[in-house]
Amino acid sequence: MLNIKGVIFDYGGTIDTNGKHWVEVLWDAYAATGVPVSKQQFRDAYAYGERWLSLYPMILPQDNFKSVLLKKISIQLTWLKNERFLPGDCNTLEYSLAISCQCYAFILAVIEDARPVLEELAAAYPLVLVSNFYGNMETVLENFDLRHYFKAIVESAIVGIRKPDPAIFALGVEKLGMKPEEIVVIGDSYKKDIFPAGQIGCKTIWLKGAGWDGDSDDRQAADIIIQDIKELRMLIKQ
Repeated sequence: MLNIKGVIFDYGGTIDTNGKHWVEVLWDAYAATGVPVSKQQFRDAYAYGERWLSLYPMILPQDNFKSVLLKKISIQLTWLKNERFLPGDCNTLEYSLAISCQCYAFILAVIEDARPVLEELAAAYPLVLVSNFYGNMETVLENFDLRHYFKAIVESAIVGIRKPDPAIFALGVEKLGMKPEEIVVIGDSYKKDIFPAGQIGCKTIWLKGAGWDGDSDDRQAADIIIQDIKELRMLIKQ
């Protein structure tokens, strides 16, 4: 597998959704739940919510992912209601619960598919997680019984560096105690994972799924491009 000694994993969009951008996961749940907004209105609400959370960190270290979903979706729906994209008598709590339940069920199924991959990788290499997250990554991983696969976690809210800054991947390299060229970075975003990891000399595997941010279509953008996390099992055996 690329002649490597260690692995850095992204979390959101990689392990939890198998390459599907979270905006698409949420939109599918909005549509299935019957929230009467357009996709563009939802996308604007999603972007607003991410900006809001960067300014007002209301996600706590003890929050599991169910709590994260409820808080994020509540912010989105409140914005949609305030902007009058939703009627004034709309029950946003009911929608929040329905959407979060659907998303959580989706995540659980994806993680169970990813678990054998993580087990095989962790048996063969030391793994480090590098993620843009809210300060509760430890809680989320413990909740999903994933924490034991990773030697260390480098989380943006904790270290004060966010992707796509290559420095956050350099911290992951430091945790592994290896040379960058001995490490492969696995992530779903070309701009946030693949490009910055390549800048510091790491090898890269791009889990290229349904994105949102116009990621490059260049087939040479990563050392390896896959469409399903389970493809890693075959690469491990090479």
